[in-house]
Amino acid sequence: MIVALEGKLVHKEPTFIHLEISSGVTYRITVSLFTSSELKSDKARLKITQIFREDAQLLFGFLNSDEQRMFETVIKLNGIGPTTGMAICSTLTPENFSKALFQNDVDAFRAVPGIGPKSAKRILVELSDFTLNSNETPMGITRQEAVLALESLGFKKERIKKVLLTCEESDTAALVKEALRKLT
Repeated sequence: MIVALEGKLVHKEPTFIHLEISSGVTYRITVSLFTSSELKSDKARLKITQIFREDAQLLFGFLNSDEQRMFETVIKLNGIGPTTGMAICSTLTPENFSKALFQNDVDAFRAVPGIGPKSAKRILVELSDFTLNSNETPMGITRQEAVLALESLGFKKERIKKVLLTCEESDTAALVKEALRKLT
């Protein structure tokens, strides 16, 4: 299984590249619009997700682990294949993806080509606990802890998330106290 490729960028389109490695083999790698726009030099190193199909071996390239993790997570969902997964990666950065999930933002997912209202709602439900572990900010962890604490007190997750968006505290205890004042 291929996990990364490094080589010379010999051809670039908005959604795919041709990467020639040192042995002279050139690979066609599908990339998101964000990754494509970041590839500015003639050398590239990409993290690879390799998908085997009956009729093809597909390579998907990513500059960072967060985008790769997002892609690998969404393609596990029923009805979301690699093409739609890459469309999600081309429309939402990993940070915007996490933010849209946290805020239950159906419209952010409906903006993705190939995602309708039902699929957008399903993504929100199935990935409600998604986080970017490798790049998690302390504030993100604080808010997650606050959500768990408030859920254990019987509040609904959707209502908690709306209230937390209006809170400004930075540590978990203060955030929970502020949210409790607004929830009751």
